[in-house]
Amino acid sequence: MSQTSLQYDQAVASCSDIFFKKTKDYGTAWRVLRIISVVDQIFIKALRIRTIQDIGNQKVGDDIKSEFKGILNYAVIGLMQLKLGDPKVEELEVKLVQELYESNVHFAKTTMLDKNHDYGEAWRDMSQESYADLILMKLLRIRQILNNDGKTLISEGIDANFVDILNYSAFALIQIAEGKH
Repeated sequence: MSQTSLQYDQAVASCSDIFFKKTKDYGTAWRVLRIISVVDQIFIKALRIRTIQDIGNQKVGDDIKSEFKGILNYAVIGLMQLKLGDPKVEELEVKLVQELYESNVHFAKTTMLDKNHDYGEAWRDMSQESYADLILMKLLRIRQILNNDGKTLISEGIDANFVDILNYSAFALIQIAEGKH
């Protein structure tokens, strides 16, 4: 297994551990969220990262690393909500949630590995600031797609943007683990 693949799995494992502990605490309360609400939750976290980066300090306990973990988990929630459709008050079985979580992460990882092949792991030379900015840009794209009734003429759909957000978060977490930024 390549170093990147192993690092990716470790980053995601730290996120899924939190996700499933919160699932035990809260159940699948996230199931009520419409896509725009998922987008807004990620937006808040990405904007907080950017603010901390710009001012150089913070007053609330969650650090940048924990915010990227939250963004990754919300991106997975977005992908799950797209697949499940019809957001509603509904408690899902943990086994189903685990299957959905793992299948979406697997798809995102496969996408990342394919892009790494073509881009030569350019993400390793990117700044953490760029990840926050790119996540915000992807969120604005999703908002526009939603304003267009989910339709695009030539661009990727909402799901592809959530996959990119998930992967940018994983890249940031890998770099943080390596002591970069």
